[in-house]
Amino acid sequence: MIRRRHVFYVEGYDPQGAAGYYRMFRREWKRFVDTWRVTSTVGEPVIDSDDFAHWNVDTAGPNWQVETRYEFLRMEAFIGGNMAQPLVRQVPRALRWMAGDLACGVLLRIFRAAWRFGLHLIFPQLLLLAWILTSVGGGTMVGIAAARWAGVPPFAAVILGVAAGVAIFAALRPLADRWFVVQVTNGWPYLREFARGAPSGFDRSVEALAQRLVEAARGGIADELLVVSHSAGCVISPAIVARALELDPALGQHGPKVALMTVGSLMPAFALHPAAQRLRAAIRRIAIEPTVLWVDCQARKDVMNFWDFDPVAGVGIEVGTERRNPTVWIVRFRDMLSDTVYQRLRFSYFRMHYQFVMGNDQRGSYDYFMLVCGPATAASWATRPDETFHQFSADAAYAGAAVTVAAAG
Repeated sequence: MIRRRHVFYVEGYDPQGAAGYYRMFRREWKRFVDTWRVTSTVGEPVIDSDDFAHWNVDTAGPNWQVETRYEFLRMEAFIGGNMAQPLVRQVPRALRWMAGDLACGVLLRIFRAAWRFGLHLIFPQLLLLAWILTSVGGGTMVGIAAARWAGVPPFAAVILGVAAGVAIFAALRPLADRWFVVQVTNGWPYLREFARGAPSGFDRSVEALAQRLVEAARGGIADELLVVSHSAGCVISPAIVARALELDPALGQHGPKVALMTVGSLMPAFALHPAAQRLRAAIRRIAIEPTVLWVDCQARKDVMNFWDFDPVAGVGIEVGTERRNPTVWIVRFRDMLSDTVYQRLRFSYFRMHYQFVMGNDQRGSYDYFMLVCGPATAASWATRPDETFHQFSADAAYAGAAVTVAAAG
């Protein structure tokens, strides 16, 4: 039974950073407390450095108590800086990424592996093209109209048309932001570079968290070390754990148990690229590591993850009899949400994508907050989710606590 847990959270490509995630955590934590009827307190966020922030959570049921240090890997400065670049730099970069994926065949591989994810992926690409073509088309029409019907000289009509195109492009920016066009098309090229091993702004974060993970394992102050990555964070988290194993090959053999959880993962889309040597090497390393548990959580309702998919063999990595990871945990969002909430959110794809790390409306065998704040181990939840869930009574007492006490006696 867990009494002290240290969670390292790796965000997706999201500029809101530690402050935004703390607000979300605290809001969803309240739902968790109401659902499970546990006693719990969340401390204020502490900015430890440019790379880390943390907050503490104390949670208790009738016969258990868990102290959780929730440590957040800060990448908001890097991500925010990327997204703040002028669009005259972002758009050509995004177009090169789109053309490259099409030319090398990776887009077809993604559709073959997970067609719903493929549709999700091309949606912001098509919106970007529509944004560009609408602006160009509108500017062209203004220029032609000015020359033909307003008698404007050709040179002036060209200038007027360009100005109109730029104005249309700027006017459509809020709509593009609302549909995450800029965020998605900005992030994918950088993540592609990281996956193939090119120097990137992610390198600092990988090294920083790998060192923290090794320090926490050697410190031995927690019963479980849990690296949780969501969405695009799942692209860099295998590299983090692989690097930690380079720094300490005995990681997981001493001190607390170490687990990597990839939830709502985009990772296969990057590993399927033929040039993704760095990412594929990290996946291979963790796939054969017997002392680190890797759990990949997938949900059918999330169109932004690879559902019912093997994240090792599915991307062409064969390790034979050496394979130890991952454990694929298929979860159902319908079991977590009330019928009313589920019907309201079922077509809100980004909101559903975040359900992996949000609170539940009703108790279920997957509950993110019980996973990071409760007494059962990540291995118990991932390998025996229904059995572990039913070890909690109506008042949130945990039957596994009695088993632990008996074993210790």
